[in-house]
Amino acid sequence: GKESVKYDVYSTISLPLAEKKNDANIPLSECLNKFLSHEELDEDNTWYCSNCKENVRASKVISLWTTPDILIFHLKRFTFDTCKRRGGLVRSKVDDTVDFPIDGLDMSPYILGPTDDGAPPIYKLFGVSEHSGSTANSGHYTATVRNSKDGKWYHCNDSHVGSTFGEASITKGAYLLFYQRSKGQLKWGGMEKAMTKYKLDPKGAIAQDVDGFIEVKSKKKKTKKPVASLNGSVSGRRGKR
Repeated sequence: GKESVKYDVYSTISLPLAEKKNDANIPLSECLNKFLSHEELDEDNTWYCSNCKENVRASKVISLWTTPDILIFHLKRFTFDTCKRRGGLVRSKVDDTVDFPIDGLDMSPYILGPTDDGAPPIYKLFGVSEHSGSTANSGHYTATVRNSKDGKWYHCNDSHVGSTFGEASITKGAYLLFYQRSKGQLKWGGMEKAMTKYKLDPKGAIAQDVDGFIEVKSKKKKTKKPVASLNGSVSGRRGKR
């Protein structure tokens, strides 16, 4: 029963599409639940156990500690299977429609870490990338975007741009969903307030400017140590006998 825990920084979540029920659209929440559910690895994706000293079929689970200010969902519409008759790779696309909220996406049920009332995990949609076509190697991409100043929606198709509304982006072609935190900004994985409460510097005593950027200083070049020659003088090269 060995357990391995790994933390990763992310901004994009690749969501598997949940099973479609009858003719209804698939709720985004069901795709999230499927992404966070336990998965037993198959024979082609075994995990090496340092205790057993062998590859085993492990159980994998992904959990979210916190969510970033810009959250991107990648809907896994393209599948790659092996043809049983010819043995080649068969590519196909899932055209099921996923229902996703335009405003008020609440991620708090999926987060394990602390939440901040000043920057709650509530999101609004500001863009959708859409794909039309049967495979990942062909087709056409369009986009539906929200203007950050006036809140109006526009549909972009190559050089053609026209007015639309957010709900028009909920189609079977929706491929990438771009969300932004509706209120505030969250830093340090949601731990800024907790660290300040216990008098721990969340910034690690690193100087930052007003926008939160850290100045990166170049590393000092290592200088070669002088080598003493056999005649007693000191130089950068080894002395001759």
